Order: sequence, then C-alpha cells, then structure tokens
Amino acid sequence: MLKFIVFLLMLAFQVQDLTAQTDVTYAEKLGYPKGTKIIILHIDDMGMSYDSNLGGIEAMTKGVANSCSVMMPCPWVPGFVHYMKEYPGLDVGLHLTLTSEWKDYRWGPLSGKPKTPGLVDPEGAMWRGVADVVKHASADEVETEIRAQVERARTMGFEPTHLDSHMGTLFATPAFVERYIKVGIEYNIPVMFPGGHNTLIAQELKNTSADMKMAREAGKALWNAGLPVLDDLYNDSYSWKPSPDVYANDKKLQSYKTKKYIEVLKSLKPGITMIIMHCTNTSETFQHISDSGPTRRGDYLAMMDPALKKFIEKEGIILTTWREMKERRDKVQMQSPKP
Repeated sequence: MLKFIVFLLMLAFQVQDLTAQTDVTYAEKLGYPKGTKIIILHIDDMGMSYDSNLGGIEAMTKGVANSCSVMMPCPWVPGFVHYMKEYPGLDVGLHLTLTSEWKDYRWGPLSGKPKTPGLVDPEGAMWRGVADVVKHASADEVETEIRAQVERARTMGFEPTHLDSHMGTLFATPAFVERYIKVGIEYNIPVMFPGGHNTLIAQELKNTSADMKMAREAGKALWNAGLPVLDDLYNDSYSWKPSPDVYANDKKLQSYKTKKYIEVLKSLKPGITMIIMHCTNTSETFQHISDSGPTRRGDYLAMMDPALKKFIEKEGIILTTWREMKERRDKVQMQSPKP
C-alpha cells in the first residue's frame, strides 16, 4: 500500500498542476463551461459473443450509446474488429479481462499459462471470480497479461481509445491499480479512473473519505501524465431488478430501463461521468452463455429508445467520447506553460 501511495504522489507532483482547486472539475480543465454535465454512454463486453457485438453496434450506430470496450481474449473479437475497420470513428477501448466468469463459455489469458500460471484455473481458463485472481495471480502476471491484450489490439490494427477493467478486477488491490495506471501512462492510452468528485461511484461502493482521497491522488497523477480523467462513474445498472413480467416484454423492459437511466441522468453532478452498460441483442443462444441476457437486453433497448435521446437533448447534457477527451487533453497540454 505504501509503495502505491508513494507512486501516485510522485506522479502527481512531476508536473505543476495549475488548476488544482478542488471545485474545478476535469470537464472544466478540458475546456467545458463550469456547471456542464457531460456523459459517456459506455458499452462493456464487446467481442464476448456475437449477440454482444450486434447489440453494441446497433446501440452505438442507431441508438444513443457512444463508446465501448473489447474483451480481447474472447472468441468474437475478430468479428467486432473487422466491423470496426469498415466503419472507422467508433470510440473503442480495451475491457482488460482477467476473469472468465461463465460456466460453459470460457477463455484463457492471451499471455499463456507458462508466462502467467497464476491467471489460469484448473480448467485452463481464467479464474471465474475476482477474489481468485487476487489469491492466485501476482501483479507481474497481471501486468504481463494486460500488455498482451494491448499488443493484440495493435497487432489487429486498432489503437484503443482507452483502457478499463472487466469486473473491476484491476481495482481489487493497490498493486493491480498501480500496474493498470502504469501501463496506461506508458502507452499514452487514457485509463478509466474516476478521480474527481466521484459522487455516484462513492455512493455505489460506500467509499470512505480515505478511499476518495486516494482516488483523487490517482486522478491527479493521470492528469499530470497527460491523460484525461473522469469526474465520476456509474456502474450499478446490474442492481436494477424489475418483476419477471417486465423481462418478458420488450416494450415494458425498454420503458423500465429508460426510466432508470433517466433517473441516473437527473442525479448527475457537473463534470464528466461515464455510465457503464452491457448492450446485447439477445438470441436463443445467449441463454447458454449467461443468465444475464434480460438485463443486457434491457440496456440495449434503452439505448435505442428515442425518449432517452430526447431527454438528454432537453436537459442540455453533452455526450463525449474517450477519443475527444484525449484530443482535448492534448490541446490543454500544448497550451500549458512549462514549469
């Protein structure tokens, strides 16, 4: 823990932070007016399955979602990457994957068992749960694997717009967080990390003031390394549990999920908030992968709902992407006076 804190503090003070006031959001630092509410509607789990690819693509090209990330060890990655190359401009990052949670549909580390044995369970796949990764894998193995996932993306011909963490595994220990941030800074790829006021994520995780202080130090480190930083993060849609009759009817499910997302949007504080979802256009096959299909289908239907887009426009909420955030951060960096 001490090494992690020292690492963050050293990074935080490498460059003079000229806008260090606590009431200044990272959105303002990127040039947005004070008080502006900005969102990234982000889809996790691209490449996990055909249904995941289809739902995510439709939610971004026909709906209001505007960003996604890919699980590089999964079987349907080539299908999504081939599509992405035909339609450039999508905001696509890496959903850095260290677990393989489903019962019968599984994948292993790209780095291979000889290099990262601590990431491999008795079936030869990644561990199903975060706790098992923490128990068996070293930070060195974690770093080796996330680098392998970045390199596969580059080998396939796309540069990730950002990095984030599947099942939050990279946030499970200070040592994992340290490697996550280290790799992002070294590759100059934005890292999903809420380092601002963190209003919604603190409520979700019941974080202490000490947790928030450490998160803000990490945010300063990322900013001073030339990367954009989130002001907040929302990742609690899996807890929304409607009655079974809602799940059984697409119209009811769409209405329910749209209302829930509008509630989240109403609760936003000024700044940049990333809202995480899992948009899947579920077919008969998906039930053999996961029982989360109804929840994921609800996310997909909500993003396709014109009522959600209308609300965002009416409230003056701005949509941004990781690509745009990095471009704005680079511009700020160029304009900042050298210390």
